[in-house]
Amino acid sequence: MVVLSSCYHLRPIFEFQQSLPEACVSSNSESALELTSHTPMMQQYLRLKAEHPSILLFYRMGDFYELFYDDAAKASELLDISLTKRGKSGGNAIPMAGVPFHAVEGYLARLVQLGESVAICEQVGDPATSKGPVERKVTRIITPGTVSDEALLQERSDNLLAAVYFQSGRFGVSTLDISSGRFHVMEAGSADELSSQLQRANPAELLYPEDFPYTALLQQYAGLRRRPVWEFELDTAREQLCRQFKTSSLDAFEVDAMPLGLAAAGCVLQYIKDTQRTALPHIRSIHPHHIADSVQLDAATRRNLELTQSLSGDQQSCLAAVIDKTATAMGSRLLKRWLHDPLADHARLQQRQQTVAELIDYALPEQLAPVLRNVGDVERILARVALRSARPRDFARLRLALQQLPELQLILSQANSVKLQALAQRCPIQPELQQLLERAIIENPPVVIRDGGVLAEGYNDELDKLRALSQNATNYLVELEEREKERTGIPTLKVGYNKVHGYFIEVSRSYADLVPSDYVRRQTLKNNERFILPELKAYEDEVLTSQSRALALEKRLYDELFDLILPTIETLQTLAASIAELDVLQCFAERAQSLNYCCPQLSAEPGIHIEGGRHPVVEALSDEPFIANPLMITQSQRMLIVTGPNMGGKSTYMRQIALIVLLAHIGSYVPAEAATIGPVDRIFTRIGASDDLASGRSTFMVEMTETATILNHATANSLVLMDEIGRGTSTYDGLSLAWACAEQLAQQIKAMTLFATHYFELTQLPELYNGISNVHLDAVEHDDGIVFMHAVQQGPASKSYGIQVAQLAGVPQPVLRRAKQKLHELEQLAPAESTAKEVGQQLSILPEASPILDELKQLQLDELTPRQALALLYRWQQENR
Repeated sequence: MVVLSSCYHLRPIFEFQQSLPEACVSSNSESALELTSHTPMMQQYLRLKAEHPSILLFYRMGDFYELFYDDAAKASELLDISLTKRGKSGGNAIPMAGVPFHAVEGYLARLVQLGESVAICEQVGDPATSKGPVERKVTRIITPGTVSDEALLQERSDNLLAAVYFQSGRFGVSTLDISSGRFHVMEAGSADELSSQLQRANPAELLYPEDFPYTALLQQYAGLRRRPVWEFELDTAREQLCRQFKTSSLDAFEVDAMPLGLAAAGCVLQYIKDTQRTALPHIRSIHPHHIADSVQLDAATRRNLELTQSLSGDQQSCLAAVIDKTATAMGSRLLKRWLHDPLADHARLQQRQQTVAELIDYALPEQLAPVLRNVGDVERILARVALRSARPRDFARLRLALQQLPELQLILSQANSVKLQALAQRCPIQPELQQLLERAIIENPPVVIRDGGVLAEGYNDELDKLRALSQNATNYLVELEEREKERTGIPTLKVGYNKVHGYFIEVSRSYADLVPSDYVRRQTLKNNERFILPELKAYEDEVLTSQSRALALEKRLYDELFDLILPTIETLQTLAASIAELDVLQCFAERAQSLNYCCPQLSAEPGIHIEGGRHPVVEALSDEPFIANPLMITQSQRMLIVTGPNMGGKSTYMRQIALIVLLAHIGSYVPAEAATIGPVDRIFTRIGASDDLASGRSTFMVEMTETATILNHATANSLVLMDEIGRGTSTYDGLSLAWACAEQLAQQIKAMTLFATHYFELTQLPELYNGISNVHLDAVEHDDGIVFMHAVQQGPASKSYGIQVAQLAGVPQPVLRRAKQKLHELEQLAPAESTAKEVGQQLSILPEASPILDELKQLQLDELTPRQALALLYRWQQENR
């Protein structure tokens, strides 16, 4: 906890005295206050707070950022800092809390993670010339979606600001990553598509208009912000975007066909300008995102496949944790974007595959990785340079990155692929900028520019001269001390310095009679006297003046560095994007070698053929060898009914197929002996069960909603994984629904489907319809127990092994014995129709053999006379009475 009361001596005395008589009110609204009843300091605070009523105001006072009133109470709870009351204003004590300015980044990070926004209020006036409180103003507003400071961001995850808009049954979406400048627009034709796109982006902050009708879709996201409807006005958006990109129209960006997306983009840009209060030169373009260009994943599929986090929220047991061995943070972020937005274009995917193959052939990953690690996170450094918030170590890291470019070019010159050569051309050596940073910044600069010591010797002659005056002070003082000892005959005489009294000559009282008359007393201590000489005073003035002048000059030169680098931002952003892509491709090559992945063949023929497929995450986390399994889906066999015991591996088998297909569609090699994959437009999964209590939906309702999404949107080129449909309701309702869903997928939609079930009745589907086959996950009973083989076999499972699995789970033996007894009774009763009726058994939904139907099928109706037809009806009636 931060205790404030012991730290106030650090503040300027004037401000501390002015802050004592402050008023206590329960509201920050200026309209509710008579400002004249408050101290000048609190009048200033209240005016600033009135401009930012809905966010926390960090008000700079000396070495602290202070919060007052409701802000103080809220910050005290969120940050676990002391809530105090200091002084009075307007007749009441004021609640107050605060954090040290030098540790503010940690507190801001915590607030941003909680979805809070903060206005930073700094001193901008000169205390020496101010009458009353020093002038202050809000210099920046930090919100979850607009942060760029390194300490406030997760290094290997994107941090997006998004906006949504709705009109005439369609949705517009825009996303912006201020830490890279990536700006996108898209449109969605349904609420399902909107949910999918928002989950793909996973924005840190989400803007929506006041009249947005689908707010229930947004509730899962932190940092929700309602905005006025006028901020989504299309003409204003076009004008703002053109002004930002310095163009007369948006034709070059090919976004005119997305007016709702542009309306959302206008709101995003306005919000960024309001919060950053500076130019945004790194935001140079806007890109359309066409849903049809991707293999589409709905929200449930992204969650069920555990792409970047597991169902429990763990980021160590997901697909990204296994395949992400990128050397840079910007490469890691790009890889995660690819995972959530797999490509549908086979030509682009094959180009990535060829690049990965060449990286492997030339053994380049082990050469590239150490070089790329030294490149670091250029993407975000450039954003901070553009926002003029870069720190000295950002410049040092940028310098180190530029120093790697010659070696990077040398490594890439070994390769012949079109892709690698194109990436090399987009990573040109930058000798002028590299030399500038080598001349300007010292080898190991401090964290901030505040106290100077950042610019290197030799960068500026005037700065060197001013520094020399201060640096030579030690020699001068030593010489002065020796000279004065000899002149006065005082052996204990010392020349010293402190920040309060400046330079002084210290003499012990026992030698007071030897002090020369030209010594002027400066301070009296218990056993010593301190004096100043006119010569020392003149030197002190010169040195202190030179120090302040040197610091001011260094800060001005440091600011000029931004101006010198800004013209290169566009080139450097292209370089950063190319290095990130190279990093992902070398990561694919390394993973292919280390994990024994194969290059999938992308075919124009429909179907999926996998030999020896493996689940990448289960294989990586398991200590036991993974049992590989095949898959064959063709035009003539488009559905597999998957049966087998619980824990037998059905879900793992189904998920591994989806992950292999997904990895193939980002250009990666895949965990299999061989794989041939035809066109895939969507991947759907209906796996697992959970309530959605916030929306008032039961487990079964969630299951049916996800099933409806699949049945309404799947096509013949969709990969569909269905697991245990119908288990959330009664046996016959569930069986009926599962049967009907399987029929629809196999006969009408004809999607590539894996349909896992415990309803053994469904294993009869292959006998009734073409294109369906049975497979099962094998298990063997042993010593009244069960051994899971995890091997996929042809045909249906022989039994469900439910009691054996219950035994493994630790169900008490009496319960197991009773279950076995009851199972035996039911199996004995099942064949007898009369007994079945006694226990209320419902009729099977499966079609039963009928002699009448068989005879009817054989009839030649055109050859029957009316009398013969009537005779048949009489006979059938008599036979079935």
